[in-house]
Amino acid sequence: MNISPPDFGKLFAEFQREAFRLETLDVYTIPDEQETFSAFKAGEPQPDKHRNAPWVSTIRKNVESGKRMYRVHVVRRPLTDYLRYEMGWGYVRNAAAGEEFYILDVTGQPNPLDGIPDFWAFDESAIVTMEYNGKGEFLGAQQEPESEAGKWLSIRDAALAEAVPFAEWWTEHGRE
Repeated sequence: MNISPPDFGKLFAEFQREAFRLETLDVYTIPDEQETFSAFKAGEPQPDKHRNAPWVSTIRKNVESGKRMYRVHVVRRPLTDYLRYEMGWGYVRNAAAGEEFYILDVTGQPNPLDGIPDFWAFDESAIVTMEYNGKGEFLGAQQEPESEAGKWLSIRDAALAEAVPFAEWWTEHGRE
């Protein structure tokens, strides 16, 4: 069933233990990021409004209350401009607030998660898959039946088993 944006947003405030995200795209076209993405591409410093975005407060509040927020991003090098921006400005900023990041680098090998959509898993029971168009524009989200959570958690576990911590990966590949 489709989940409304307000109901999807509530999941970030109401989860009790953990929120996991799988990211699979090379580009996410987020209207609120276009100004900071342009600044990044122009070599400008990261604006304060990006460093202190509301999402950072959400992460910090959740992590400080003992909740875990973490994600795996499937990537192939060379990175797109957008991924360099997302990782260099977004991941570094969010990690400082307590979110954990892992990279599943499939450069030169088959993607073990090919065809799997982006999704969030909240408390290992509420699964929300996300749909994007070919330009990385968000089209909507679907809450999956709780009875199918095991399938999505198996995908999460497979991604984590193959991924490396972001900081380690970024040190090695961030300049490529």
